[in-house]
Amino acid sequence: MLDDVLKELQNVDPLLPAKKVAAMLGLRPHTLNVWRWLERLGKPAPNLPYVKVGRRSIRYRLSDVKRFIEKNRRADPEQAPTAPSSTPLQ
Repeated sequence: MLDDVLKELQNVDPLLPAKKVAAMLGLRPHTLNVWRWLERLGKPAPNLPYVKVGRRSIRYRLSDVKRFIEKNRRADPEQAPTAPSSTPLQ
């Protein structure tokens, strides 16, 4: 019985508080507030889906945060292909 419950819990996508998500992204929680506010105003903002629990509590699904990170990942400049050097015409 307990093993079944534990297996089910492993498949649950946890909801994370804004403080934890902000720390994962290297941001302040206020930045996430601003992103949500911009979205409500219909202005351009990073698309990080959230869940509103109750009147004031905001949570983020771990899978959404991971997807956001992957979507916004940029190649390391040192590993990016370099443009061919221009050689003077003779």
